[in-house]
Amino acid sequence: MHVYYNTFLVDYINRMKNMTYRVLFFLVAALLVLGGCKKEKEFTIRGKITHAEDQTIVLEELHTNSLKKIAETKINKKGEFEISAMTGIPTFYLLKLNDQSFITLLVDSAETVTVEADAANFDREYNVEGSAGSDQVKLLDSKLKETRHKLDSLRSLENLYAGNPEYDNVRPLWAEEHDKIIEEQVEFSTNFVRENPFSMASVLALYQKLNNQFIVSDMQVMKTAASALNSIYPKSEQVQALYNNTLQFVRQQQSEEMRKFIQEQGSNSPDILLPDPDGNDVALSSLRGKVVLVQFWAAVDRASRIQNPVLVEAYNKYKRKGFEIYQVSVDVNRAEWVDAIDQDKLTWTNVGDMEGSKLAAAVYNVQSVPFNYLLNEEGEIVAKNLKGPALDKALAQLLD
Repeated sequence: MHVYYNTFLVDYINRMKNMTYRVLFFLVAALLVLGGCKKEKEFTIRGKITHAEDQTIVLEELHTNSLKKIAETKINKKGEFEISAMTGIPTFYLLKLNDQSFITLLVDSAETVTVEADAANFDREYNVEGSAGSDQVKLLDSKLKETRHKLDSLRSLENLYAGNPEYDNVRPLWAEEHDKIIEEQVEFSTNFVRENPFSMASVLALYQKLNNQFIVSDMQVMKTAASALNSIYPKSEQVQALYNNTLQFVRQQQSEEMRKFIQEQGSNSPDILLPDPDGNDVALSSLRGKVVLVQFWAAVDRASRIQNPVLVEAYNKYKRKGFEIYQVSVDVNRAEWVDAIDQDKLTWTNVGDMEGSKLAAAVYNVQSVPFNYLLNEEGEIVAKNLKGPALDKALAQLLD
């Protein structure tokens, strides 16, 4: 009795803790959302840069594909400067002495940021105060520079030893050290994003690369940060790009995993995972066990619309016998897609990413719409491009 009671109590306490954490998480998220909706306020960047007297310092706002000059000012004879601008959300800026010498700042509204540096190593050694986001950016940049320096030193050592009799003996040790350095960087960056999902600095961490590869590859960490940031800063250009890219990466990964699974299982009908009009991802494989018509179409395509009433008739005739339609839209306009579904009374599963559903179309080698494949209950393709009487005949053979 005591053992049961203690086990129950521990389980109860743990569940209450988890509930508390979830409540706190959503409370923090709600507070941050309220903070993210604040109006634009002035921020100030001031500082001292030695050996840069009378030079011009420029502040540029960093966009996804461009830079926008916000302000510029002369550094006085004491090396001091001050720049003010407006923002409503944490925003990335470049503080530039020239195109080769700049530092990245992440500045929020109403902040007063102080920067101290020397012109000779302005982009490599600087101090920043008054901006938590800029501190995080500096931490990320410094760590990545340190990692790259270690890798460069290792490569230089390998080049120096090339032709040395001991080269073959020490090379495996260097390869092991190389992998260790990269693993440490991946762990650092991944933990940073995991611990700071609501920080805009995580956008930078997720886009940092090493050897032309994204450092953070943990899809769950990426999804958590993208979702958290999108809920707080939906108007941020960088957050929108991150959110959309994450959705694309997730779908590509899922499709790749499914293609691998299908290849291993020997199936001839690749899976599809796309969102329905409500935004819920629906997999073609979720209909396994039924006879399914995979129909590619477009709301703006006249031939597709003409074929829809024929599909409605077939669906009403055979759905009670285990017939389903999985209709993939190649549209790019959501309003037209949803209107066509309503107007044509399409009550089956309809999916599409509003970017042409290109991956699904490519996997099924769809060159034009309308086009379809008929799958049996095991998910095997038994016919393609069926229309009118041919579709009815095939369904009758499979279901009657």
